[in-house]
Amino acid sequence: MSRTATEIATQPACWRRAAAAAADFGGFPRPGERVAVTGCGTSWFMAIAYAALREAAGQGETDAYPSSEFPVGRAYDRVVAITRSGTTTEVLELLGALRGKVATTALTADPATPAMTAADAVAVLDWADEESVVQTRFATTALAFLRAGLGEIPGVKPVAEAAVDAELAVTEPLPESVVGAEQWTFLGRGWTYGLALEAGLKMREAAGAWTEAYPAMEYRHGPIAITGPGRVAWVFGELPEGLSVDVARVGGVLVANGASDPLADLVRAQRLAVALAESKGYDPDRPRNLSRSVILP
Repeated sequence: MSRTATEIATQPACWRRAAAAAADFGGFPRPGERVAVTGCGTSWFMAIAYAALREAAGQGETDAYPSSEFPVGRAYDRVVAITRSGTTTEVLELLGALRGKVATTALTADPATPAMTAADAVAVLDWADEESVVQTRFATTALAFLRAGLGEIPGVKPVAEAAVDAELAVTEPLPESVVGAEQWTFLGRGWTYGLALEAGLKMREAAGAWTEAYPAMEYRHGPIAITGPGRVAWVFGELPEGLSVDVARVGGVLVANGASDPLADLVRAQRLAVALAESKGYDPDRPRNLSRSVILP
C-alpha cells in the first residue's frame, strides 16, 4: 500500500481528534465578524468550503481567496490562512502584509515553521500532518476542525457523524464503472463546490487524469457537453432535481452518494485518484512536477 493510501485511511480518526481540539481553540472567527479565508491549491479549496459553511451557519459574511490574489486593501475583521507546510511563500507574504492591520489565524501541520510567528493565533494540527506530497488528511482535517468550530450548521452533519461515514468510505469497493472511466466531472453546491474542486485536483495531481469541476447547477450550461459513455459526473451532496435524467440521456455515469457526508465522499475521490494512478503505473507518493510546498525565490 502506498504511503498516500495509508494516510487516506486515517482520516476518520483525524476528524474526531479535530472536533475535540476545536472545543479548546480560542482563535476562531467570532460570530458577526467579516472574515476572509485563504490558502494555495488544496488549502484554497478548503477555504472555499469553510467560507460557505460559515455563512450557512449564520456567523457572518465570509469570502475565500487564493493567497496570491488576496485583496489586501479590502476591510476584514479577521483573515484565516490554511497552510499545511507553514512555508508557502504566498501565504507568508500575505500574513506579513496584514500584520498589525487585521487579526489573523493560521492552521498548519508543522510547529517549527514561519507560520507560527506570522499569524496572531495558530492552530497546529501536527497529528494530521502527512509525508505525502499530495494533500489528503491534513486538508480534510483542517476543514473538519474549522467546521466543528462553527457548532450546529443547518443541513450539515456534526463532524462525529461525518467520521462514521468516512469509515465506510475508506473501506467499501469503488465501482468499476468509475475506476475504469476516461474522464470525470465533479460537481457541488454551496460548501461542496470546494470539495468538487479539490476532488478534481487530487485526480490531476496523483494520476494525471482529465478532470473538471463546476457548481452543480452550472453543469447544464455547457459542461454537460463533455459527458458521455465512459465518462463520470460525480455530485457531492444533494443531487439537483433532474440532473440524473440529464446524465442518463447523454450516456454518462452518475455518482451521487447523497446519504453520505460530502467530506466522506471526498475520501472516495482521494481513493479513486490513488487507484487510477496505480493502474497507470504511476507512484502516487511521487507525483509528477510537484513538491510538498511551493517556496518562491
